[in-house]
Amino acid sequence: MNDSSRRDFLKKTTAASLGISALGSLAFSPKSYARIIGANERLNVAIAGLGRRLGAFYEPIGLKSSNVNLLYLCDAMLSQMPKAANNFAKHIDYNPKQEQNIFKVLDDKEVDVLINATPDHWHAPGTWLALERGKHVYVEKPCSHNPREGELLIALQKKYNKVVQMGNQQRSAPESREIIAAIHAGVIGQVYKATAFYSNGRGEVPVAKPAPAPQGLDWELFQGPAPRKPYTHDTWDYNWHWYGWDYGTAETGNNATHELDVARWALQVSYPSKVEVEAAKRHFLNDGWTMYDTMEAQFTFENGSVIEWDGKSRNNYNTYGADRGTIIYGSEGTVFVNRNGYTQYDRQGKKVKENKGGGSEAGTQLGGGGDMSTTHVVNFFNAVRGIEKQNSTIEEGAVSTLLCHLANISYRTGETLVCDSKNGHITNSPKAMALWSREYEKGWEPPKL
Repeated sequence: MNDSSRRDFLKKTTAASLGISALGSLAFSPKSYARIIGANERLNVAIAGLGRRLGAFYEPIGLKSSNVNLLYLCDAMLSQMPKAANNFAKHIDYNPKQEQNIFKVLDDKEVDVLINATPDHWHAPGTWLALERGKHVYVEKPCSHNPREGELLIALQKKYNKVVQMGNQQRSAPESREIIAAIHAGVIGQVYKATAFYSNGRGEVPVAKPAPAPQGLDWELFQGPAPRKPYTHDTWDYNWHWYGWDYGTAETGNNATHELDVARWALQVSYPSKVEVEAAKRHFLNDGWTMYDTMEAQFTFENGSVIEWDGKSRNNYNTYGADRGTIIYGSEGTVFVNRNGYTQYDRQGKKVKENKGGGSEAGTQLGGGGDMSTTHVVNFFNAVRGIEKQNSTIEEGAVSTLLCHLANISYRTGETLVCDSKNGHITNSPKAMALWSREYEKGWEPPKL
């Protein structure tokens, strides 16, 4: 967003004081004093987007060992902020500032870190706006709304030399890291294929109808980089995922990101050379869900490896014995891995090893949080301080997210995609390559490199 557009935007939004207080010579409580000790190492954190992923941040921010100060809670819907503050009160002993306008948050030089848990269409723009202002960013998956945004995040991270990490939290799960390292060391021989899957029983959604924006929602702010359109009923609260392509990335962007990331990690592959998709809306045919709810995709890589995606949003039959996970096939055996750990089998199908962590990370239930998310966020905080290596860089996140975008583009165009294995660009279809980026609202165009 250029400066002129941002100034216009600020005029449209509800003005509120930043409320930044300076410490004077007055006495303050021991709890307040504890927050000042070691301030040169403490990270001031802002969270933008206070919806269903908020639970992922209670514990890592509340841990004393994290040494962070939650400076801001920010959301386009006013009611989300006091609710989030009440939830955080169980984990911290101070009150973060509540600010609806993300630009005021990002312009505050005290903010070191943005946790970007906004809707999908805000992920990349919110991240580059933060990078331009000198912030480190933890961005929820998918890290981009289209392939071009992923390329930009990789380049902008290098340009600004800040830590950017996507919420692909299974990269921080000890059991997943253990078995992936073993796979790379040859424990199941030469790996050649992975099947990533997700089964959920999502129900009927309302048909989107024109309606006034809910009280307290800054619809202008919510739309952000997306072309302007009137509000439709029930859009802002999660159903933006299914109401067209302005804001969401369908179930593949919403959930395949996780399992495809694990598959790509295990197979040590990057950009595919071919993408084939069969997808359609199979359930509640007259409801408001506007894209596919069932998808089978196949990604073929230059070395002959294959990743399959089997996504069922509204059929909860557990084809593979679990609601989500990844099966990795090798010449000498097979591994099943998910958020609960892994099981290794030999070539005859006999179980040879198992490590179930018994973690608390949710499978397909709405909401966020758990041990993997905590570990992943803490890893990010420590990477910002330079005392720990990132478990997953934004480049890894962006390439895994690209697989989701390519599957969506194949569905939207009805074409099998042939891709450049060096960068993922689509080489056989101008129609498909036209979806590499998107139309942006005037003044919200991506930065030029």
